[in-house]
Amino acid sequence: MDPVRNPYAPGAGQRPPQLAGRARELRAFEVVLDRVAHRRPERSLVLTGLRGVGKTVLLNALRSQAIAKLWGTGKIEARPEQSLRRPLSGALHMAVRELGSRHRAPDRVESFLSTLKAFALKGNPPGARLRDRWEPGIDVPAGSGRADSGDIEIDLVELLTDAAEIAADVGTGLAVFIDEMQDLSTSDVSALCAACHELSQAGTPLIVVGAGLPHLPAVLSASKSYSERLFTYMRIDRLSADDAAHALTAPARKEGASYEDEALAALFAHSGGYPYFVQAYGKATWDHAPVTPITAEDVRVAAPAAEAELAVGFFGSRYERATPAEREYMRAMADLTDGPVGTVSTAEVAKALGRKPSSLSPARDALIKKGLIFAEERGVVAFTVPHFDRYLRGRA
Repeated sequence: MDPVRNPYAPGAGQRPPQLAGRARELRAFEVVLDRVAHRRPERSLVLTGLRGVGKTVLLNALRSQAIAKLWGTGKIEARPEQSLRRPLSGALHMAVRELGSRHRAPDRVESFLSTLKAFALKGNPPGARLRDRWEPGIDVPAGSGRADSGDIEIDLVELLTDAAEIAADVGTGLAVFIDEMQDLSTSDVSALCAACHELSQAGTPLIVVGAGLPHLPAVLSASKSYSERLFTYMRIDRLSADDAAHALTAPARKEGASYEDEALAALFAHSGGYPYFVQAYGKATWDHAPVTPITAEDVRVAAPAAEAELAVGFFGSRYERATPAEREYMRAMADLTDGPVGTVSTAEVAKALGRKPSSLSPARDALIKKGLIFAEERGVVAFTVPHFDRYLRGRA
């Protein structure tokens, strides 16, 4: 098979040639957009799932839907230890500029940008030297008296309310997309929930669409008890066998290639239906197959190449971020894990290592902060990456 015509795209956040198995989520968001356009009350949206299930791809697809409706949009990726002010300022700057250019409201936009600049500048540490101060790329003077109190909760409510008013004035909506939402600081999560609560009560045309790991709902709930009713939660999971087959066969058909049924079954067995793995094994199989139709034997021959690439780029890069103590904890988890995403009791991990649970808390907490494991409920942990246990056992 010609590698130049290989249609598969295993990449971080890279849209596959066929976005299979996500029709339900796309339809649901279309309803959200239309309801907001008709000034109907609607909740913000949160996508959750393991790494490799395509949350970022879906987030980008939802953003494309909003852009098609002439909404203003902005996207950020949350990072640990980073204040929300700076990336959110850039995202809102982009979103409101889109509204201004499409709907010809330059005066209204300029007034908001002065408030946005004041909000952004409060992200600088008090007393910071001029050379150490961050200056947002907003070419208007900073305003005063709005979104500049220094209290992130007060400022964010005022800022998003003003942004929503612009969208309402021009008869459209505004959406902020936040990837890796679980990495927001506690104060930023609290402020974001408060702002979304205020916006939903006022029925304003601004929504937040977040994506994060499976424990994100618990993070939001710990911040504000009403967050369970504040967001619509969508759990993004692996593809069914039919959807995984569609993700493989649809792009192959455009290149004049096909698969035998046994080959599709073998690819599903190797990938587990996880979209990133579907693309990785599909790409390797295409490159190794001599002719079409692609057979189960082609999959068998190509599988080691796909696994080697995953071991370096997908699993290995994460493993290398862990300290020796953290790796020991993960190896114990791997020995106890049952299935690709099975949960493990922290007490059982301690027992396997011959340690007291309290002595392992630093390693466990560090792994959670690094996004390698998560704790969806008290006393149990799981890997954020499917099949990570298999990779670790292979290393051993």
